[in-house]
Amino acid sequence: MKFAKTLTLNNRVEIPQIQLGTWLINNDDVRKVVRQAIGVGYRSFDTAKDYGNEKGVGKGIWNSDIERSDIFLTTKLPTAVKDYEGTKEAIDDALDRFSLEYIDLLLIHSPQSWIEVNRTDDRHFEGNLENWRAMEEAVKAGKVRAIGVSNFLQEDVANIVDNGTIKPAVNQIEVHIDKVPMDLMNYCKSLGIQIEAYSPLAHGRLLKDPKINEYANKYNVSPAQLMLAFDLQLGCIVLPKSDNIAEMKENLHIDFRINDEDMEKLIKLKERDQNVAV
Repeated sequence: MKFAKTLTLNNRVEIPQIQLGTWLINNDDVRKVVRQAIGVGYRSFDTAKDYGNEKGVGKGIWNSDIERSDIFLTTKLPTAVKDYEGTKEAIDDALDRFSLEYIDLLLIHSPQSWIEVNRTDDRHFEGNLENWRAMEEAVKAGKVRAIGVSNFLQEDVANIVDNGTIKPAVNQIEVHIDKVPMDLMNYCKSLGIQIEAYSPLAHGRLLKDPKINEYANKYNVSPAQLMLAFDLQLGCIVLPKSDNIAEMKENLHIDFRINDEDMEKLIKLKERDQNVAV
């Protein structure tokens, strides 16, 4: 049975609230992982050019028995591309690698190239606008259904909103217990920009933490399910990553609610207070 809960983006496109992340799953393995995920109920997948596995993700979708229209596919531009012509070429190249006619959601992967992150203050405002101009054209050409950003701070989002003609549909950022950038999340929400939470399980770092396990036991769920429910209740789209069928199934079955008091405590919970087991 497929996971049926969706959210509606600001351009009225519906998106499943749980997507399978594919970061660090290699191109050879990801085809099988996507097929298995579809088999247990996933209908939404997140990848990127810089993950090196777009072709495998596309093959996994092609080789399933599910109609393309029932699959939601997200990918991201290479971070090194910050010009209009390069962006147009990157979009067409992505469609070729997927062997698909359209991408559901295309994101600017980062305001900066990976080599510049934490090394320069240059936010590439003009380059990101060049990305955005080509992405807007791709929407109008029917190559992409929705466009958004990833790893964008408030100033980066404002640059796109103030100068573009299409508002970003999402901002994909890291959100999980111990990392809740509420100011940025509220800013995006005020503009109708949906938050997508990558690394909702904190790269597995907190799954053995005693405090997280205490809350999980209270709700009779796994630590992973507690952490996913936390992000879902914050209103995020969540992107858990796994190539294990049992974990994939578990991550889809979030059928409980954390009470408001516990949510407030979990929002304020910090790793340094927890004697985290790593």
